[in-house]
Amino acid sequence: MNHLTADAFREQIRQRLNENIGITEQMAENKDLYQAVSMIVSEMAQENYTRFISKANSSGRKRIYYLSMEFLMGRSLKTTLYNLGLVDTVEEALKDYHVTLDDLYDYEPDAGLGNGGLGRLAACYMDSLATLGYPATGYSICYEFGIFKQKIIEGWQNELPDNWLPGGEVWLHQVPDRTVEVHFGGELEETWEDGFHFVNHKNYDTVQAVPYDMYVSGFGGKGTSQLRLWRAQSPAFDMEKFNNGDYVNALGQTAVAQAISKVLYPNDNHTEGKLLRLRQQYFLSAASIGDIITRHMATYGTLDNLADKVAIHINDTHPTLAIPELMRLLLDECGYSWEKAWDITTRTFAYTNHTVMSEALECWNESIFKMLLPRIYQIVVEINNRFMNDVYDTFGDSGKVEQLAIIANHQVRMAHLCIVGSHSVNGVSKLHSQILKDDVFHDFYVMMPQKFTNVTNGIAYRRWLYQSNPGLTKLLQEHIGDGFLTDGSELKKIRKYENDKTFLKSLNKVKRENKVNFSNYVKKTTGLVLNPDSIFDVQVKRLHEYKRQHLNALNIMTEYRMLLENPDMDFVPKTYIFGAKAAPGYYLAKQIIKLICTLAKEIDGNKKIREKLSVVFLEDYRVTLSELLMPASEISEQISLAGTEASGTGNMKLMLNGAITLGTLDGANIEIGDAVGPENIITFGMKADEVAALKASGYHPQQFYQNNPAIRAAVDMLTNGIGGERFDELANQMKNVDTYMALADFDSYRAAQAKVSALYRDPVKFAKMSLANIAEAGIFSADRAIREYAHNIWHLD
Repeated sequence: MNHLTADAFREQIRQRLNENIGITEQMAENKDLYQAVSMIVSEMAQENYTRFISKANSSGRKRIYYLSMEFLMGRSLKTTLYNLGLVDTVEEALKDYHVTLDDLYDYEPDAGLGNGGLGRLAACYMDSLATLGYPATGYSICYEFGIFKQKIIEGWQNELPDNWLPGGEVWLHQVPDRTVEVHFGGELEETWEDGFHFVNHKNYDTVQAVPYDMYVSGFGGKGTSQLRLWRAQSPAFDMEKFNNGDYVNALGQTAVAQAISKVLYPNDNHTEGKLLRLRQQYFLSAASIGDIITRHMATYGTLDNLADKVAIHINDTHPTLAIPELMRLLLDECGYSWEKAWDITTRTFAYTNHTVMSEALECWNESIFKMLLPRIYQIVVEINNRFMNDVYDTFGDSGKVEQLAIIANHQVRMAHLCIVGSHSVNGVSKLHSQILKDDVFHDFYVMMPQKFTNVTNGIAYRRWLYQSNPGLTKLLQEHIGDGFLTDGSELKKIRKYENDKTFLKSLNKVKRENKVNFSNYVKKTTGLVLNPDSIFDVQVKRLHEYKRQHLNALNIMTEYRMLLENPDMDFVPKTYIFGAKAAPGYYLAKQIIKLICTLAKEIDGNKKIREKLSVVFLEDYRVTLSELLMPASEISEQISLAGTEASGTGNMKLMLNGAITLGTLDGANIEIGDAVGPENIITFGMKADEVAALKASGYHPQQFYQNNPAIRAAVDMLTNGIGGERFDELANQMKNVDTYMALADFDSYRAAQAKVSALYRDPVKFAKMSLANIAEAGIFSADRAIREYAHNIWHLD
């Protein structure tokens, strides 16, 4: 912890304004104060990390390195102040400037380092690793423009650059002396001498990976995690070409290099996009492995003990190339035999899978892979050949050999490489992990069952409760003390108040205040007026067909049609709230956003109906907006087709804030239901085995369309037009393809929505359900998940 007085902090602000920003206190504006406070707090976190990691190194503790293509960090100032216990100190220090911390927070943009659940999970784990005192470094890329800034124009998503660095760079500390060279392309020259194989990689293109460090402070100041972000730059500038007027070619290599760290997930609907993504993934992998080896050698002077002192975790398949890159260094740079290098590598790596859908498992075109990464390709070929021999020895079946191959059908399969090259493979919910063993990776599981395990996802619950929902936090502290802030299981203590009407009334009061706060934000930013006495029904997650935002929309269309036919019907008021980004090249997902926005506009234009039914699409949904929405939410829409969502974490954040899950038996929804009991969750739809059976027997959505009047009426609205807008492609997809079986689950979903309305008529009953969800949310803490990783996978304890 940092024990600064308000006077001392105030003096530091003055110094930063004078020395770093070049202004006097009298000249300082709020943005200057934000910069000054952020500099002070960021450097505190850096100093804490230095002390923490020095102690860890001197005691020989095992280090965790967590590789992820994204870290959805949100804002740093507020979280760091809360975790270091400095909020009151800084508030007092700012009084002389007649500002509050709330005045400063909005000057910090959300860090453009992530997109969805994968990145938010990684950020949560950095927080818990620090809180629990484990020495950890996360690795990713320092994206100049993030994923994109979403702008809705006439209902359509448009992508703008997310220029987050001007306000966010204050949290980054450049470390130029730890720059790593990464090589692409080139040729291989191979020789054998005295039985040793030597490979000379020459005529390659070089990109420099320059590290920028961000620090994540644990709650209570026990530990600090480091997030090392790589920025790509060209190593040299061709002055001769520039002086001869060949400006384009002089700058060409610089542009190619810098493109690597421009944008997260560039559109890969074309060859150049695919090449850039592969460059990004090897850039992240090679820079990170090079840095890990440098750190380890500085401490131990040998790599013989790497697996005993280092755990490298691959978060989804994007950093897979770290496996052959470590092999390359051990073989080519350090002279290890293949057998010894492979032993070290496989004992060092662990892999988390995040998808059950085989079509989402990353593969790379073999010829592109070979051209861009010739030595890595060569190593992957050798890994594949040796593994194929093991497969044949196990099954005696050439069909199995091709099915499990790392390279097959001119594709390099990243997930297969992860499984073969890691000592542990985990799913992120019990159902997901079971599907991996029973279906997606069944033959791998048969060969090596000891590798497969489960760690259900978790969230940084203090951020989503203590920091985001002060009203609920205060109510909990008054009744069960502060213990839940360090031990999420202590939330269970509020169960004793489930029949206390005074407590339940207070719980409802907190929820309504949060709904009013959110409604005020929506009015201020969009002009829309929300009814805080309506049900706040929330679906916020990236836009993908399997998450079935279109099923939600079909229900809204049905309710709208009912109200058009009978405006005076007895209808519990509902506000449907969406937040989602679609991948730039995913046209159908963009159509769904257009549909939701069109519905919102159409319903808002009907004065009588909008008092009962309204729809809001939150533009550019991000962590900071989530922190405002979660406390106000009452229904948590988790409606993916059973067997398609690996886990989810939004469901956990919503649950923690008292929202009741309306969901399928998919991902972590099942475990939420187990925790709260069937009476405190609303489930619907087919189970995963029923989905599989229907697919096997032949799913024909046209039959549901023809035989169900409500479905037919809703789908026909798409083709007839809503507010003058037609959605023929979306309608045809639902009627004739319906990949994720929205029509099959429609009736069950409608019944679940009717149950929501009935429950909401009884405020005491609804509050009891809300209380049960809050009480049981502790099991979904990232602290619990990290302890499981530490004990079962990384072997830290």
